[in-house]
Amino acid sequence: MKLNWTKEALLRLQEIEKYIAMDNVKAAVEFVDKLIFLAETLVDNPRKGRVVPELSIENIRELLHKNYRIVYLVKKSSIEILTVFEGHQLLKKEEALKDKS
Repeated sequence: MKLNWTKEALLRLQEIEKYIAMDNVKAAVEFVDKLIFLAETLVDNPRKGRVVPELSIENIRELLHKNYRIVYLVKKSSIEILTVFEGHQLLKKEEALKDKS
C-alpha cells in the first residue's frame, strides 16, 4: 500500500509545528514526527483507525494522537491522508470529500 499526503494535510502539519514551536521548537518537531510515524503505520494495517464518527463512511477513518486527529481515506491500493487537526473540532463532510468524487 502506498501512503499519500494531500496538500491540506501537509499544510496542517506545518501549522501544528509552527504553533507548538512558539513554546518549544524541539517538542514541535518531535510531535509532528510522531504524527507522521503514526500515519506511516497505516501502510501495514489501513483499517486500524476508527471510522470518523461524524461521517460514518467506512473508508474515511482516523487515528488519534493526544488531542489531534489524523483523517485518512482508504483506497484500493493506497491511503490518502486527508487532514490533521485538533480533536475538539468536528470534521465537515465537504472537507473530507473535497476532490474525491
